[in-house]
Amino acid sequence: MTELAHVLVRGLVGFFLMLILARIMGKKQITQITYYEYIVGISIGSIAAELTFSPHIRMSNFILGMIIWSVIPLILAKAELKSPKFRTLLEGKPTTLVSDGKILENNMRKVNLTIDEMMILLRQQSVFKLSDVQSATMEKNGQVTVLKKRELQPLTPKDIGMNVKKETQPRIVVIDGNLMEKSLIDYGFTKEWLLSEINKQGAKGFSDVFMAQIDSMGNVYADLYNDNLKMPQMKEKLLVAANVKQLQKSLISFSLKTENAEAKKVYREHAKQMDKLMDEIAVYLKD
Repeated sequence: MTELAHVLVRGLVGFFLMLILARIMGKKQITQITYYEYIVGISIGSIAAELTFSPHIRMSNFILGMIIWSVIPLILAKAELKSPKFRTLLEGKPTTLVSDGKILENNMRKVNLTIDEMMILLRQQSVFKLSDVQSATMEKNGQVTVLKKRELQPLTPKDIGMNVKKETQPRIVVIDGNLMEKSLIDYGFTKEWLLSEINKQGAKGFSDVFMAQIDSMGNVYADLYNDNLKMPQMKEKLLVAANVKQLQKSLISFSLKTENAEAKKVYREHAKQMDKLMDEIAVYLKD
């Protein structure tokens, strides 16, 4: 086997082994890894590189080294789950940089952080004035989390005693012109209803839609392949009909989601009444 062939084979082995070990070690964003996990990642990558360009050393030695560097973090992670003290010893603990609006200079020295560097970290959290900060903490992964002063925090519905409806995770129901029918059914909507909704946004069919998403309230966002298509302007009477259909759809959705038999019956009866209402007013909705 030629030298180039050796490099190719060993490089592929190193790459796929590193990929497998990374999957086994679990998912974490780059910004979430701790310093010891960063060192482990660099070490495994270095071993994989050496595996590629050191044909005079047996491949099994490199493979064993990569496995060892992958297994040890898994063992340590299990130990961390069982022992808070061991977790603190291994990963350290968060450091408070600002408390009650006052900068803790000694803590900044402990983490070797200058005021300029702290201001950069604060600006990344959309905080530009130190006077806005109630507390700031450097986490174990080096990120800074900020708690703004009470009077500067956004007003929430809870603050003014407003009750809001519970909302579940939105679902993507069309991808690349293909209908994700299972997601649609899980939300209690029909193919025909969704088609009418995307028609309102300028699409003639699902094939015109790059992506469509629906939330638990029945609101549809559609991104069309042709961004120049204009949403047709609905006339006032047609808008009334659309609102009635929207109400009917909501009642059907409620009947599918509730476990209360009596409520389910009421929702279905009123949904049927919407059909009767549409029949009665249809003649008046014509232009």
